[in-house]
Amino acid sequence: MRSRFRDRDAGFTLLELLVVIALLGLLIGLVAPAALRQLGNARNSVARQSIERISSVLDMYKLDVGSYPTSDQGLRALVERPTNVSNWNGPYVKGSVPIDPWNHAYVYRDPSNRSGHDFDLCSEGPSGTGGDEEICNQ
Repeated sequence: MRSRFRDRDAGFTLLELLVVIALLGLLIGLVAPAALRQLGNARNSVARQSIERISSVLDMYKLDVGSYPTSDQGLRALVERPTNVSNWNGPYVKGSVPIDPWNHAYVYRDPSNRSGHDFDLCSEGPSGTGGDEEICNQ
């Protein structure tokens, strides 16, 4: 008789399992949005830092060539020698043309559409459409 009671008391009841699953669901519901917000903020920070780094590389390009790449040449001028450019001392970045943290191409414009800037270098943000999400060089 005694072994029969021991076997019955050895496991968890369905109610106990449901309570644990509900608690885990609540914890995930509270923690997941905060974690996703942090991930979004981290990508914004990486985009800003990358834009500053690429801006420095563009300054080195200008020192060698005498001007920034044109909008038509774009950031590809940092990887491959543009036609009709002398004193190119690249490649200025390894690999391929840099992309933003959301795997979109950076938008490069020379001359700048903004006053006080030589060029525009922008990430169009998570959606890739720009607008309020756009992150540009300072």
